[in-house]
Amino acid sequence: MSNTELVLLGGGLIGLLMGGVGQRTGFCLMRGLQHAWVQGDGRKLRAFALAMAVALLASQLLTLVTDLSLDRALYLQPSMSWLLVPLGGALFGYGMVLANGCGARSLVLLGQGNLRSFVVLLCLGIAAYMTMSGVLAPIRLWLEGISTVRLPARSLPGMLTQANVDPKLALWLCTAVLSGLLAFWALRNKAFLASRPDLTSGVVMGLLVAAGWWVTGVLGDDFFTPVRLASLTFIAPIGDSVQYLMIATGMAPTFSIAVVGGVIVGSFVMALLGGRFQWETFSSPQHMQRSVSGGILMGVGGVLSLGCSIGQGLTGFSTLALTSFVAIGGILLGAWIGLKSPLKV
Repeated sequence: MSNTELVLLGGGLIGLLMGGVGQRTGFCLMRGLQHAWVQGDGRKLRAFALAMAVALLASQLLTLVTDLSLDRALYLQPSMSWLLVPLGGALFGYGMVLANGCGARSLVLLGQGNLRSFVVLLCLGIAAYMTMSGVLAPIRLWLEGISTVRLPARSLPGMLTQANVDPKLALWLCTAVLSGLLAFWALRNKAFLASRPDLTSGVVMGLLVAAGWWVTGVLGDDFFTPVRLASLTFIAPIGDSVQYLMIATGMAPTFSIAVVGGVIVGSFVMALLGGRFQWETFSSPQHMQRSVSGGILMGVGGVLSLGCSIGQGLTGFSTLALTSFVAIGGILLGAWIGLKSPLKV
């Protein structure tokens, strides 16, 4: 098999695992925040924190034992829009509350028969392309032009390096401290430790982020047919998947498209095996309005912030990119506004 075929196969398998585990455990940042902030149950939020810790540690360890370098990752930008990255994160966070789940969760729900998620995904994909290269692109580019500043470093370890700390020491100090704190906070809770689905989902989702880096950065490493370094993210890939369904004969499949398809299939299979597949639709026009609005906000916001709750919250975080910390902050703020004082649309 060629390296591109291996990457597609790897992406499909990663998607299958993510979809199956996501359907079985309900892994989702929005659900975690909702349960913690509204219902007082922090187990699913701790699962996401554990996934962050595992993704960071596993991804950085992978760079030690292979030739993989994360320097080419999208998230490690030398400059950042001080306006669009946090604003995009907030729009995405608020949108996932309206849509009752992020893009990845919507793929899982679609696999188990939720037709509301089909509408969310269509709106998300179209809005993402409108923002990247469509009618909203000129506005985005203009705002980027007046708000982009050069960062002192591309990553958190880079900030320490600016203070004359050895680069390797800075990298592993940040990795150890952040992964250790997140894992400690997650695992210190007895209710979380007793919840096997949540504990499992945190470990598996974190490892899948590292697996994505390995598939595209190691299996896909070829001088003549290079593959773009990427891992799990679901804003542009959902838009790419919608486009691929329409023009497949004129467009090559990618790792991210394979992951999207794998998530839907994995969720579908797990739902069938568990007797959880069930067709669901909207309960009212207002319900549909919330889903449409949420999908649009996630599509626009995800492009502005360079990622979603998975793309920035797990994958970007695993690179320790400064833009990821800003985007995560924006996502949390938007979700908090949505959960504490949701607008009626």
